[in-house]
Amino acid sequence: MEDDIVQRVKADPNYQKLVKSRSSYGWLLTWAVMIVYYGFTLLNAFDKQFMASKIGAGVMSWGVPLGLFVILFTVAVTGIYVRRANSEFDALTDAIQRNAASGKDKVRA
Repeated sequence: MEDDIVQRVKADPNYQKLVKSRSSYGWLLTWAVMIVYYGFTLLNAFDKQFMASKIGAGVMSWGVPLGLFVILFTVAVTGIYVRRANSEFDALTDAIQRNAASGKDKVRA
């Protein structure tokens, strides 16, 4: 019985759409975060003079706002993913559950 449900879920077009869209979206956001993180790290490693240079006449160097940007970028990417997950991905998951439940009832009847 469980295998039947699993096969029904895997055959559901909503499931296939969910897996494809969630996976590609997740990889897109992963690459964006990796570029920002590793870009910041590479700047620290290979352009220390730029990172230590002062902004204007103040005492703050470029490393501080760039580090803050990395943190805020991570929070923003998380919010973007959660917003899409709560709307599109949750709707697809609900449709998959409804289809699996309706198929399960048909098997019992």
